Amino acid sequence: MIEIRDLSYRYPDGEEPVLRDVNVRIASEHIVGILGQSGSGKTTLLNCLARFLAPTAGAILLDGRDIGSLSEREYRRNVGVVFQRLNLFPHMTVLENLVLAPVKSLGASPRRARREAREMLERLSIGELADRYPSQISGGQAQRVAIARALALQPRYLLLDEPTSALDAQTTGEFGVWLRELRHDICFIIVTHDLPFAEQVATQGIFLSEGRVRAAGPVAEIIDQASAPSPAGA
Repeated sequence: MIEIRDLSYRYPDGEEPVLRDVNVRIASEHIVGILGQSGSGKTTLLNCLARFLAPTAGAILLDGRDIGSLSEREYRRNVGVVFQRLNLFPHMTVLENLVLAPVKSLGASPRRARREAREMLERLSIGELADRYPSQISGGQAQRVAIARALALQPRYLLLDEPTSALDAQTTGEFGVWLRELRHDICFIIVTHDLPFAEQVATQGIFLSEGRVRAAGPVAEIIDQASAPSPAGA
């Protein structure tokens, strides 16, 4: 369970908080969509969850423990993150991209890491990409490889930042089906402006507006609020 308690965040040079008194619980059995218009605080919240930003006030708890008290290794074994740029190493094959973190971060032997990486790629139906370089695969394939690399560390939660931003409509649909097939293995927490994608994939939603949680619960119940235009001047 991830619990966000009274979370606020203000950038050092900002006059107003970007996040205000956010209170949310995220259970591991769900795919969670963080929804809201540009400037609502979605990505800032994701950065706080990823520990790239420290809250100005409040706390984020993982199984009752403040994430700020956890070692980097312990936290990354529980929570992974994939941002828009993906950051695949261009000089490494897909397989080599997956092997690096388990060897360096978990101390796995290279032989075991390679075996498990191939098994992961096969399980995610992208085994044929193992020996290709990032420049030789499509945007949709690269997105899946980046997620496979994150899953190689076996986290319980995986944060995704706008995962469909570079995908066309058909690839987005296929990617959504693929994520749904993984939902029993891991909790995805997805920041997205793509409401049809959120409706297709997410089971729970968090709707942010002006840095506050306006609604949280089953995504079908809050999608209308998330799609409504902001009031003039908001």
